[in-house]
Amino acid sequence: MQEYEQVRTNLIEMLEDLDDRLAKITHDVKEPLDKDFGEQATQAENNEVLDGLGNAARTEMEKVKEAISRIDQGQYGLCLICGEPISKERLKAIPYTSLCIKCAS
Repeated sequence: MQEYEQVRTNLIEMLEDLDDRLAKITHDVKEPLDKDFGEQATQAENNEVLDGLGNAARTEMEKVKEAISRIDQGQYGLCLICGEPISKERLKAIPYTSLCIKCAS
């Protein structure tokens, strides 16, 4: 686990950033609609986009939490499908990945 302590710290920071982003998105979506009907249509479209961003943030947060758990359990860096090590380059690019490049393809 000590090998991945910095990765764990980075993942926790990533999780905090995602949580902040999600809080801002949630706040923006809850804003009351404008009285102008045309502006309401624009706000509705914007809310759809924000909703998609919020869902993406939630999904990424779950993956980050799972990666932290795998570090804690000593399973980080191993592909969940084939059990082979995930390349250092892949982990560096996507630190919360759970699949090697072959299984992810």
